[in-house]
Amino acid sequence: MGTTASDKDHLLLNPKDVGLLDLIKLLFFKNIGDRKFIKCRHGTIESFSRRFVIFISIIAQRIFHLLYKPLNWVGSVIEFMPNLKYINGGFFNLLLNIVSGKMVLPDKESPDYLTTLGLWDIRRDLDSRIKHEDPRYTSALAIMAAKIAYENEAYIRETVEEHWKVSNLEQHPLCNLLINYEEDYTTQGFMWSGKKGDSELIGVCFRGTSPFNTKDWSSDVDLSWYELPGIGKVHAGFSKALGLQNCQGWPNKIQSNDQKPYAYYVIRERLKECLKNNPNAKFLVTGHSLGAALSILFPAILAYHKETDLLSKLEGVYTFGQPRVGDRKFGEYMIKEVLVINHGLRYRRYVYCNDLVPRVPFDRSGVYFKHFGDCLYFDSFYKGQVLPEEPNKNYFSILAIIPMFANAFWELVRSFIMCYQNGPEYSETYTCRSWRVIGLLIAGLPAHGPTDYVNLTRLGSQEMFLTSTVDQSTNDVN
Repeated sequence: MGTTASDKDHLLLNPKDVGLLDLIKLLFFKNIGDRKFIKCRHGTIESFSRRFVIFISIIAQRIFHLLYKPLNWVGSVIEFMPNLKYINGGFFNLLLNIVSGKMVLPDKESPDYLTTLGLWDIRRDLDSRIKHEDPRYTSALAIMAAKIAYENEAYIRETVEEHWKVSNLEQHPLCNLLINYEEDYTTQGFMWSGKKGDSELIGVCFRGTSPFNTKDWSSDVDLSWYELPGIGKVHAGFSKALGLQNCQGWPNKIQSNDQKPYAYYVIRERLKECLKNNPNAKFLVTGHSLGAALSILFPAILAYHKETDLLSKLEGVYTFGQPRVGDRKFGEYMIKEVLVINHGLRYRRYVYCNDLVPRVPFDRSGVYFKHFGDCLYFDSFYKGQVLPEEPNKNYFSILAIIPMFANAFWELVRSFIMCYQNGPEYSETYTCRSWRVIGLLIAGLPAHGPTDYVNLTRLGSQEMFLTSTVDQSTNDVN
């Protein structure tokens, strides 16, 4: 089964060569099919509200494009310096090593090397107080997997095997493999397995958005989409990251002469191998940010390919800081073909406070992207609510400005006192506190980091993790 994308079923934005006059024309002329930076059906007419949202999306993408190299450099410095200090035994030893000519440079493939996300939250161990029978257990395991997915293979392997003690990754060697689908885009992830009670639980985790990679952020605000028959409109960037092939859709099998390892097909086949060897096992899918979006798309395409045996083994989908993935029709498809059919399936969409990523791409009247199912929303005190949609769903609201910045100030204060209230494992790093300071300028940006998502799974009340998935699955698309 497959589909071929034509000019009738996609809208693609190409902001690279957009000039000021092009943007002005976009606002004042309804026919967006005449715009050279928009690929869609010729003669497509859009309302002003839709054109304005496209206008904002293109400006944001242009800004991210301009910031790519300087922010990438800043990120490299921020990542390099703490690792340099650590590998040389601290700041004073580093100075001595520099003077004596014995300075050691960090190895990016070392199990001790941390990315900027790893420096944000250095926790590696699971919470020993959350046992298998605790309703928080799987969610807490899922966010830890989503957090370490940002690290190198050696770090992931050491964490899972020595800190979690749940798996031998030699059996599931998916660490940071997956796909190069364009010249400088990659999709990464890993698999692990372990016991949950008396049964085996296999995990599939997708890596999320890198904080200093503005191409990842550009994808989050991009309104480009493909429409797939029977599924609906799906975000183009997320689709290509999972394995959509040059507008040729989702064939059930790819040609054997295609040497590129597309993420969806690699994972699907490895899961089949694992489950064939252990028919009583279940698997979960999880991710943070971009990884959360891919976690939603993966079971959607499994359903599209009628992989009913594989879907029957899906224990749950756990997403953290998930952006919107598709339109209303896509949400209805997920509810009908994935959630309702598989009544034991858990879909947990966690949103922490003012995290801006779950609020993009924009959800405006007549625009394509919608969340579906319930939102498990936690405030800055880690108090949870089950809501149909996160508050301030599109982030940009005049009424929300003062509360958002007041909350950002509280989060900075909280970073210094949490270790006294909840224990030393809640002590935040200097990197994390630096992001809290940035939150005083861009409220909601530090809220997207993994720290608060780890905290909410550990500090949230158990009742929040007992929400009926059957009731969730019957909710209307928001």
